[in-house]
Amino acid sequence: MTRHLHTRTVRRRAAGAVGAVVAGLLCAAGPAAPGAVAAPGARSVAPRLDDGLARTPPMGFNNWNSTGCRAEFDQDMVKGIADLFVEKGLRDAGYEYVNLDDCWALPERDADGKLVPDPARFPDGIAAVADYVHAKGLKLGIYTSAGTKTCSSVGFPGALGHEYSDARQFADWGVDYLKYDNCNNQGVDAKQRYTTMRDALADATRATGRPIVYSICEWGQNKPWEWAADVGHLWRTTGDISDNWSSMLSILKQNLPLAPYAGPGHWNDPDMLEVGNGGMTDTEYRSHFSMWSVMAAPLLIGSDLRTASAATLGILGNEEVVAVDQDPLGRQGTVLSAEGGRWVVAKEMADGSRAVALFNESGSAQRISTSARAVGLPAASGYALRDLWQHRTSHTAGTIAATVPAHGTVLVRVSADARWAQYPPAVELGLDGTPLFEAGRSVTLTSTLTDLGRTAARDVSVTLDGPAGWRARALSPTGADAVPPGRSLRTTWRVTAPAGTESGSYGLTLRAVHRSAAGARVETVVPLAASVVVAPPPGVSSLGDLPWMTAANGWGPVERNTSNGESAAGDGGPLTIGGTVYADGLGVHAESSVEFYTGGACETVTADVGVDDEKSTNGTVTFEVWADGTEAASTGVLDTTMPAQPLSADVTGAEVIRLTVTDAGDGIDSDHADWANATLTC
Repeated sequence: MTRHLHTRTVRRRAAGAVGAVVAGLLCAAGPAAPGAVAAPGARSVAPRLDDGLARTPPMGFNNWNSTGCRAEFDQDMVKGIADLFVEKGLRDAGYEYVNLDDCWALPERDADGKLVPDPARFPDGIAAVADYVHAKGLKLGIYTSAGTKTCSSVGFPGALGHEYSDARQFADWGVDYLKYDNCNNQGVDAKQRYTTMRDALADATRATGRPIVYSICEWGQNKPWEWAADVGHLWRTTGDISDNWSSMLSILKQNLPLAPYAGPGHWNDPDMLEVGNGGMTDTEYRSHFSMWSVMAAPLLIGSDLRTASAATLGILGNEEVVAVDQDPLGRQGTVLSAEGGRWVVAKEMADGSRAVALFNESGSAQRISTSARAVGLPAASGYALRDLWQHRTSHTAGTIAATVPAHGTVLVRVSADARWAQYPPAVELGLDGTPLFEAGRSVTLTSTLTDLGRTAARDVSVTLDGPAGWRARALSPTGADAVPPGRSLRTTWRVTAPAGTESGSYGLTLRAVHRSAAGARVETVVPLAASVVVAPPPGVSSLGDLPWMTAANGWGPVERNTSNGESAAGDGGPLTIGGTVYADGLGVHAESSVEFYTGGACETVTADVGVDDEKSTNGTVTFEVWADGTEAASTGVLDTTMPAQPLSADVTGAEVIRLTVTDAGDGIDSDHADWANATLTC
């Protein structure tokens, strides 16, 4: 990744440097490298990368997240990963690169200026490892930096000034992929540094016949999407990803607008996959994998395959989702809508179909819909609708819709298929009303099943189940002999959480079964999150002392009455804005969202807000207060130079309020934000 143990500040600044993604500012070429060393025989090479490499986004593995520089990173571990690619079916699913990250070399070059593999880690040398990997039908990748040193705390030799020599060593060893990082770059112009390595790799390929895929990792600081299509095969568009929802979401939002720059042989790279590392739920990991695939992103596994669960391997090995990423047309998906955290992203496929991601950014289930026409398909009497996670095909008259769980993604492939009538009708199943419960009290909810097809859904039945001890009683019919096209079955339910149930999130399962005209049985399941809540007390309360429903944060947990320390709970300091210390409030880090239950009994939220003084540079944020999904108050962009700003929001009658901090559009870089003196009046 962008790096490594001691370089948190470097890494975070890299994330902030891509803040003007949408602004489209041009990057200027800088001065020539002072003291740059040209290799013997080096010559000017006309810009071109018509070499046939990376015609689809590279797929493989990178060891950094699972081993870092620890001693376990050695040739046996690398060979073991190659073995697992074969044993677990990942090679057959399309993964081919086994990539070494930092720490594979000795800290110093030899007397001839050559790189030396660490003999403790790689006693047989890199070439022997490459031979082993190649014998498995796979390819080997390696890492260095476009600077004098790499990014690890040890600082292994970088390639600046040694590009031709290093490139030739890589080719001689049988390396197939180079990740070229950005640390210790001595201020040399990025385009110049990365172009020099391009030319060195081309020279090495001519000499050895070994083609090498070239991954530019300058963190999006210099807008490589604007200049690197004839320099590298892929380029990082953001700072490092972390294994949490907010980081993944921030990177996703930065990469989505860059769709016009991607295509066969030149890809936007939003960093490696975190799937399986443990910081997100499987639902969130499926979203991560779905959205990277829709964005035609490189799919580089960043988790430890030696301990990967069946669920992790199931996500990574979903060949229908991989096929979206690897489609030969090479289009990156484009955003069709994103209102209220309900995203529709569509990707044109080589066979004329569309891959469509219905992505729910929010913390509660949401209905997300679009149409075949909106995603670019021609008019047709019916459409085949393939669910790529459920692995089943239905048909629709044109509507593409689903109730998507919190942080979930429904990924479908839609085509104007003349055979649509052989598939059962698609149904949309959802729940009206917010599943919020006070223990011992009943809540009325309504389920709706709608036939989206051209034929009737037959023998329809709907059930709603909760945890042990919960009661869900139907107050209206739960079934129908048939639901005609475009019509719905609505069922009212009275649901009760048992008295004494502790506050927190609980699972409900809404399930429907129907049959097609030919008798095919179809089951639809929608997992829902129900929250057991406690009504806030009357009067004025500090939000730092009230229980929240959900809390998501860019780095580390949301803190009560202290600032955000980015790692473990309680590692922050006093809330401090503009030199003023506050005793009460919330310490967060963008992107952040904290929800509180107000039960329709509260009127006002107030706070003094700003960037905490512990970050003297870079931090830029905006604060927002939302009441039942409607923005009630917001600030403009606040930065580290500004004192606390008063913020007040009218939340009268709201069931739920949400306090949100965004990154102000420039990535999550030092965005320590304080809701100081935050109060709720009820």
